[in-house]
Formats: sequence, C-alpha cells, structure tokens
Amino acid sequence: MAASEDLEDLPGVGPATADKLQDNGFESYQSIAVASPGELSNQADVGESSASDIINAAREAADIGGFETGADVLERREEIGKLQMLVPEIDDMLGGGVETQSITEVYGEFGAGKSQVTHQLAVNVQLQSEQGGLHGRCVFVDSEDTFRPERIDEMVRGLDDETIEAELDHREIEGDPGDDETMEALVDDFLDKIHVAKAFNSNHQILLAEKALDIAKEHEEDEYPVRLLCVDSLTAHFRAEYVGRGELANRQQKLNKHLHDLDRVGNLYNAAVLVTNQVQSNPDAFFGDPTKPIGGNILGHKSTFRMYLKKSKGDKRIVKLVDAPNLPDGESVMRVETDGLKPE
Repeated sequence: MAASEDLEDLPGVGPATADKLQDNGFESYQSIAVASPGELSNQADVGESSASDIINAAREAADIGGFETGADVLERREEIGKLQMLVPEIDDMLGGGVETQSITEVYGEFGAGKSQVTHQLAVNVQLQSEQGGLHGRCVFVDSEDTFRPERIDEMVRGLDDETIEAELDHREIEGDPGDDETMEALVDDFLDKIHVAKAFNSNHQILLAEKALDIAKEHEEDEYPVRLLCVDSLTAHFRAEYVGRGELANRQQKLNKHLHDLDRVGNLYNAAVLVTNQVQSNPDAFFGDPTKPIGGNILGHKSTFRMYLKKSKGDKRIVKLVDAPNLPDGESVMRVETDGLKPE
C-alpha cells in the first residue's frame, strides 16, 4: 500500500510500526502530526521518545505546527464552510451558519429542541452550497436514542419547492415533486448519506468518534464527503457513569480526549462538529437563568461556538449565542414545526 511506504519514510517507522499505525487510523503524515506522543506510543507500541521523533518528523513533512502570518491564516480560513440552519435570523447571528473545522455546542433542557437542530443540519448539510448546504454527508453518534429517520423524512419534505427541485435534479431522481414515489426516492437518498451509530456507554462513544474518522477518510474523495459530525448527546453517558466528586477528574480527562477526537475529524476533513449537551441547575445563581451546561471548563474551552436553546410559547424556541470567538452574543427565535426548523 502506498500510504504504508510513505509512513516508512519517517525515522523510526519500520514495516511493522507502519502497519500498526495504519491499523489504528494513522494513515497520513497529517494524522500523525496532530497526535500526542502518549497516544501514538500506546497505539503503535513504541516508546514515547520514539513517538515524539515520529510526530516531529511528520509535522515537518506535512508542514504543520509552525508559525504563520495572519494573512496565511485568513487565506486558510477561506476554506471554511458555513452550514446554514435556513432560519435567516439564526444564520445571521452565527455569521453565516455553523462553521466547519469548529465544535459547535447546543445546550438546553429536555424538549428545548436540541435533537431537532441535529436532524435539521443532517438534512441541510447535503444541500448544494447555493441552497445553504455543504454538499456532504453526515455522521451521527446517537447516545440517547434520539435519531429518528421519520423526522428526516418530514424535514426533507418540508424543504421549499425550489430546493426540492434542485436536489431532485442534482441527484438525478426523475419525477414530479408532488408525486409521493418521487419524494420517497429523495428521502431515501438523503437517509443513505447519514451514517448513524448508537453509543451504548462512554467508552463505546469514544470508539465511535474514532470510527467517524475512518468514515470521513473512506468518503474523502466521494461526491458527498463527510461535512458534518453530530453527537447527541455528548455528555449523557459521561454524566451517568462518572458520579460524584471522586470521579470528576477521570470523567473530565476522558471527555477531553473525546473532544479532541471529534475536533480531529473536523480539522482533517473540513467538517462541522455539532454536539448537544445536557444542563444542570446552578444553585449559586441568585439572579438570571440558573441553567448551566454540563462538562465544565473542558467543554467550555473546547467548544468554539456555544448556543443555548430555551423553550418559549408553543412551538417557539429562543436561541442564544453565548460564546463565539469573532461574533457578539445574540438572541434569535425559531419555530420547531413538523416540517422542520422555521423562522418565527
């Protein structure tokens, strides 16, 4: 295999080590360059000192990890895609949509609409860029048994007529949009491009994030590459399994590793990473909303964008942007309808 020969060009990497690296998902200089020495040492069965040398050589070969000018960063950021929710007020608040190569966290209480956002974006990501999408597929890690193909069906049918016609044309599905068989074929095509796995515990969830990397690599050259990774919810299993202050450090350490694995998919394959999060009540809050997200500072620092969903009257939901590196805090309103997320 060509990739194996390339890896053997790195100092300290022989045929056996190259095979172990490949078996564990390290198939390119770039994937090795962004690994930690401890991680590489465990996966490839080499000493930490050797792992550091391999990583440094990979960074040099991949031209990664050094300083660059602000102009270079600006040029690189032009590759970043914006995935629209197709609710203009929210997309404007997000500076055009959910960014690729970033982790966007959506938190809120039960029934606030977090899973509705993941389902809607799993549909929208497949649309052409002119329609607000990224022309890609979605990987969906489901830890709370929330994924419903029926919801995808409703949301696809809820797209506007112009978008449906554009999708039928692009996917070469013949028939009239008003014909049920035609729409069923379109829905099936959308569902084919959503890869779903149910996570049974936190260790399985961590493993699925690693598998997501494999799926992204497998479809890298496809017409529909992976452009969205959803985890719904990020913290449910960690919260249930690591109970009490004595388990807090272990929980945060595992959560940190998991977030880095998710971030790697986003950065290596130019995908948006969307995670939902549960909330808890903060008894110290005498004023304002006592609701705060689970996950502590680890998640707070790792999430590039944080959105807070609150229930309002009827099908209305208030969406607050509470953290973003380049955008002001903001507040918008959307409706959660049978047809999907809609403007107020």
